[in-house]
Amino acid sequence: MASLVLKMSVSLDGYVAPTDGSTDWVAAGRSDDGAQWTVETLSNAGAHLMGATTYAALATYWPGASGPFAKPMNEIPKVVFSDSLASADWGETTIAAGDLAEAVTRLKQERRDGYLLAHGGVRFARSLVETGLIDEYRLVVHPVVLGAGERLFTAPLTVEPMSTIAFSRGAVAHVFAARPSSSR
Repeated sequence: MASLVLKMSVSLDGYVAPTDGSTDWVAAGRSDDGAQWTVETLSNAGAHLMGATTYAALATYWPGASGPFAKPMNEIPKVVFSDSLASADWGETTIAAGDLAEAVTRLKQERRDGYLLAHGGVRFARSLVETGLIDEYRLVVHPVVLGAGERLFTAPLTVEPMSTIAFSRGAVAHVFAARPSSSR
């Protein structure tokens, strides 16, 4: 059975999105060693999972892109979760509709190669957190303070540290295993 990994960028003060919705803040601390870690994370996935909003943004960019991120983003299967999306033109993409927890559970049971890598959007990521099905959190803390915005976690959650990697320009990747709870 595949594990579900959520990878998210986080500000130093704990926000995953600013109030204005911009994404330029994730450039803080960007480095070659951080990019290499991210490419490895993307490349080892058996499938990329995302919500419709993230899909719409990524699908307009990656099909024509080049560079080290393009291959894993374009060649690895993608699953977009949406009850309203009728079609998905980005290659290797399927649409999953209906109950999120049921669909993710089915994917975890079916997938035999690599992990399922979830890309946030904060709403999609929060929904995944609420299912209790995330096995691992890969949170990249960027050296920037947003001051306000959207948080990933809205309720207490116990995790176990697995590793921490400090990148050369100040971003830090924290990898945590989710601790099973009685509600799973």
